[in-house]
Amino acid sequence: MSDEKLREQLVRVLDWEEAHVGFDAALKGLPADKRGERAKGFEHSVWELLEHMRIAQEDVLDFCVNPAYVHNLKWPDQYWPTHPAPPNAAAWDESITSFTRERERFKKVARDTKDLYALVPTGKGHQTYLRCILLIVSHNTYHLGQIVAVRRALGTWK
Repeated sequence: MSDEKLREQLVRVLDWEEAHVGFDAALKGLPADKRGERAKGFEHSVWELLEHMRIAQEDVLDFCVNPAYVHNLKWPDQYWPTHPAPPNAAAWDESITSFTRERERFKKVARDTKDLYALVPTGKGHQTYLRCILLIVSHNTYHLGQIVAVRRALGTWK
């Protein structure tokens, strides 16, 4: 497979909906009063999962593109919101907008990074750009599945 074909696949997989529900569909139609509700048997609300995905994606992207990156977030506490519900509708909307914007920036990393197999300059011995993209794909897919499961448990899934 050529490098260009790999890059095309990486861009597609960042928001792939061929094998699972995509980001937009997972959140579409969720009533505002259910965004912060924790379903019985689930540890997190949809808001908590959304914010966690946004925070993690933003941090990994910053790691990839910021030559002065310093890992300041404490795991796991600072990768999760402090409350189960968004403070207001604007915070919900901004989280979705930010997630989508940062995902587009990750696509740019996939398309434009000179060498996907190169180590990220501020990383450790195994932290390549390709690894970071695959990490975000895996992380987001996992949590999108959780969002769907929470919505099913809340009775808000189609």
